[in-house]
Amino acid sequence: MTTADLDPTLAARLKRNADGLVPVVVQEATSGAVLMLAWMDDEALRRTLASGQATYWSRSRRSYWVKGETSGHRQAVRELRLDCDGDTILMKVDQTGPACHTGTTTCFDADLVWELS
Repeated sequence: MTTADLDPTLAARLKRNADGLVPVVVQEATSGAVLMLAWMDDEALRRTLASGQATYWSRSRRSYWVKGETSGHRQAVRELRLDCDGDTILMKVDQTGPACHTGTTTCFDADLVWELS
């Protein structure tokens, strides 16, 4: 399987960073909670679309990973959208278990930096 298998129309709309990656904002489809931010290249996107399971590019491990492959905390993809510029993906998922590797529901549970009072 190669990145050539990604639909050319979709591939042409993507604006990638210098590393060939596009940020992915992951949102829980039912609750609307923002779960995490991850990265995809063309191949990760192709794998996600083919399997229906969220597949990302790990910048630290320099390899592909299917969310929940080892933990069981999977993300079944329900919807995928591009923003108006094609430089960010919004992916709505059905999350099984916590989304964050720390065991929290979302990766945004830990640090409230500012809140309008």
